[in-house]
Amino acid sequence: MGMTTAQRRARLANRHRLANPATTPEEAAEAVVALHATDPATVHLSVVARATAPETERALYDDRTLVRLLGMRRTMFVVPREVAPVVQAACSDEIARKQHVLLVKHLTENGHPEGVPRAAEWLAAVEEETVEALLKRGTALGQELADDVPGLRQQLRMAPGKPYEAIGNVTSRVLFLLAAEGRIVRGRPRGTWLSTQYRWSPMADWLPGGLPAIDADRARVELARRWLHAYGPAPLADLRWWTGWTAAQAKKALTALDPVEVDLEGGGTGLVLPGDLEPEPEPEPWIALLPALDPTPMGWAARDWFLGPHRDALFDRNGNAGPSIWCDGRVVGGWGQRPDGEVAFRCLDDVGAEATARIGEAAARLGEWLGSTRVVPRFRTPLERALSGSS
Repeated sequence: MGMTTAQRRARLANRHRLANPATTPEEAAEAVVALHATDPATVHLSVVARATAPETERALYDDRTLVRLLGMRRTMFVVPREVAPVVQAACSDEIARKQHVLLVKHLTENGHPEGVPRAAEWLAAVEEETVEALLKRGTALGQELADDVPGLRQQLRMAPGKPYEAIGNVTSRVLFLLAAEGRIVRGRPRGTWLSTQYRWSPMADWLPGGLPAIDADRARVELARRWLHAYGPAPLADLRWWTGWTAAQAKKALTALDPVEVDLEGGGTGLVLPGDLEPEPEPEPWIALLPALDPTPMGWAARDWFLGPHRDALFDRNGNAGPSIWCDGRVVGGWGQRPDGEVAFRCLDDVGAEATARIGEAAARLGEWLGSTRVVPRFRTPLERALSGSS
């Protein structure tokens, strides 16, 4: 059985809520499994592109129905509360184990001035002291916790002997580890929604009872199921890339799901959930302006079927997506915000006068929503730089 590119694009449009907007941030996040959060602006702009009531701060910090956590590929994501324990067990716990081993190694070998004896025991004690200090405060910035816990001011000498040798405190490393373990969570940012400095809270306080424990194998099955619903049909390699799983982990999860193989137009084999082969309804013509690192262009490793020849203009050298313009399931250009706030755009394909006019209207609406806010993507791409006047 085959799956046409047109059908893949229709599924993308409908399931990612780009042709039929969601109502809430929770629905928008559910549609794409997880919102990228490496760049804090992405979370909000991805919701704006998908929801008619983009009350993202309400969902993140008041209702706490969306949770920010370290997940797939050791990347920051925002996920629906019910998905958080799935991501924790399927991806984060293993990341935490690896980061723990690495930090113990660095403490032993590079602790400044002379290393840290019995580093594993030392680290365990500092972690407990940090959690206790955070429980007393309720919420705190990293520097405040470093004031409370002397161990957080332990220094590391990284890359000794190299031109880029540096000495710094372990504060961020320990907080990163505690977050990966699911013991603490990033709460409200310090400043605006563009800030990368967050106040920390104990996970058990932020979400009553904390994250429930789930068996890792069961969690990987559930995460694979959600991904296949949102991003299938797709090759196995795309699932492995998106999750960061080993071949054995991906194979075991898929064995439990028993997906169906389909031939993809243009070559290759894609996987689809059983019972998910019915033709997808063709949506009405649609336009979307998606931000840098949006989950849709970052959902697959193989992107030619929607990206075409525009990779060099719209992605950086490390594969990070810049702001993109979508028309009926394919990328047709990019956008950037100028210093005066205008959202400028450029079509790289000829989409016709009517679609170009609708792109202009969408850019104007986005500029109006942004108001006095100026967004500069964390990872900049050639077209975004040109449009924003930075090249």
